Amino acid sequence: MKVSLIGATGFVGSHISEHLLAAGHSLRVMVRPSDTPRPAWLDACECVSGDVGSADDITDCLAGCDAVIYLIGILREDPSRGITFDELQRRGVERTIEAARASGVRRFLLMSANGVKADGTPYQRTKFQAEEALRYSDLDWTIFRPSVIFGDPRGQMEFCSQLKRDIIDSPLPAPLFYPGLLPLNAGAFQLAPVAVTDVAAAFARALADTQTISQTYALCGPEALSWRQILTTIAAACGKTKLMLPAPAFAVQTAAAVLDRFPWFPITRDQITMLLEGNACDGDNGFERLGITPTAFDAVALAYLNN
Repeated sequence: MKVSLIGATGFVGSHISEHLLAAGHSLRVMVRPSDTPRPAWLDACECVSGDVGSADDITDCLAGCDAVIYLIGILREDPSRGITFDELQRRGVERTIEAARASGVRRFLLMSANGVKADGTPYQRTKFQAEEALRYSDLDWTIFRPSVIFGDPRGQMEFCSQLKRDIIDSPLPAPLFYPGLLPLNAGAFQLAPVAVTDVAAAFARALADTQTISQTYALCGPEALSWRQILTTIAAACGKTKLMLPAPAFAVQTAAAVLDRFPWFPITRDQITMLLEGNACDGDNGFERLGITPTAFDAVALAYLNN
């Protein structure tokens, strides 16, 4: 199958691209002129220079393809550079849907996120709106909703590498966030970290199985872990122990209200909100339906943190 990828050069996209190439698919990849250095796996792809803000560039990237995969997602905005949740996570998907319909590309796979909702943060809301646009199209769609993704970052931003840099390697105690005024259940909210290689395998499996059409898959690791457990596991993988202390979420959000517009500030107000909501699969893990056994979140899987 010839597959068009929008967002292939990001952290998750690079792993998905390699899985698809290994499965025998040919790839037509949108590459921005600013995407340097170019990873070696791109040499095996047909590259199209373009930007997701251009409907013509998207149409060019879809030319002659049998399927399209949209992978673009951001964790924080930079409006001065045109990097916003609405532009990249909603409008980019809508442009790609229209380009797919015009080009006769029926198959559409979308990377969304676990926990998206219509009344959530701008990140959650625009991801949800993109899902709705695809569901109400006449395309053969499949939607994936992974929890927080970990794995070899390959020079990109990645969940565990960022926590190691900003929290584990810091001389300050690790913050155990909690809502309200009293430190009850500090750091007890749960996430279900999912390996990027498992997410890539899910995309490859979906392309090969027509039964995944019109299906939405939540993708979570095999175990829901508390924030405290996640930080402890990352520290252990790096051969460290880490002092942890309760941290009131409202205090961090107050600081973020002033400072999260600066890239050096490690977390935004909305990221704190989403952390406290947790991110687990609530019993519906799409890996089971796809016949994939998810990778455990442990020191072996996190060995890349020592590179």
